[in-house]
Amino acid sequence: MKVLIVEDERSAAQKLIRLLKEVDPHIQVIAVLASVEETTVWFHRNPNPDLIFMDIQLEDGISFEIFENCEIQIPVIFTTAYDEYTLKAFKVNSVDYLLKPVSGEELRKAMDKFYLFHAQKIDYAGLKTIIRQFQPIVKERFLIKIGEHYKSVATTAIYAFYILERNVFIFTDTGKNYPLDYSLDKIEQMIDSHLFFRVNRNYIVYFYAIQDVIAYSSKRLKIILYNWEGKEEILVSRERVTAFKRWMDR
Repeated sequence: MKVLIVEDERSAAQKLIRLLKEVDPHIQVIAVLASVEETTVWFHRNPNPDLIFMDIQLEDGISFEIFENCEIQIPVIFTTAYDEYTLKAFKVNSVDYLLKPVSGEELRKAMDKFYLFHAQKIDYAGLKTIIRQFQPIVKERFLIKIGEHYKSVATTAIYAFYILERNVFIFTDTGKNYPLDYSLDKIEQMIDSHLFFRVNRNYIVYFYAIQDVIAYSSKRLKIILYNWEGKEEILVSRERVTAFKRWMDR
């Protein structure tokens, strides 16, 4: 059986390959892909595998975007570190999802479902429709507290989400900074990945807030935001530079 893995974390992909071999030594992993772009190109150039393991959050976007560009009619088992995706519909037609870190027992159960439904030759043409119905909702605004008062800030009025001294803040188009009661990891899943990009561990920036991008070194970039004068430098981490350039070039 031929399996395709779409996963941008090398260690997670290696662990999944090892667990698959333990479940069924006859499984052949034909490719490991790390991004939406790479996977889309792959499907246009290669025959379909028997099964796909697909991470939801990839280095250049959400994996659901792949299904908008490719006609995929084969079973998919999704993996994710975020239980808020609530992909219950993927239980239909032997499509399952596993929360990271994936255990051997959970993987075995998912594969048992796959073998059961695959043997019955169930049609997976409805997968694309199901995916569209369960894409995460993009957050349009955030509620912040200012003293005894509350204020709603439109997401598109937020130039950056950032961490300072272990607390999360937003930087708005008015040049103001406000604390926010969400982790940066959580925020990353709530906002539009076409408009926002996490440039490093501490910063998520808004596309239309970027005033300039400067080559900081041979492998890093410096981001200049509007109204950001006098604040800490925002640098794109080395491992995110390639994905950042793709994001800027959409």
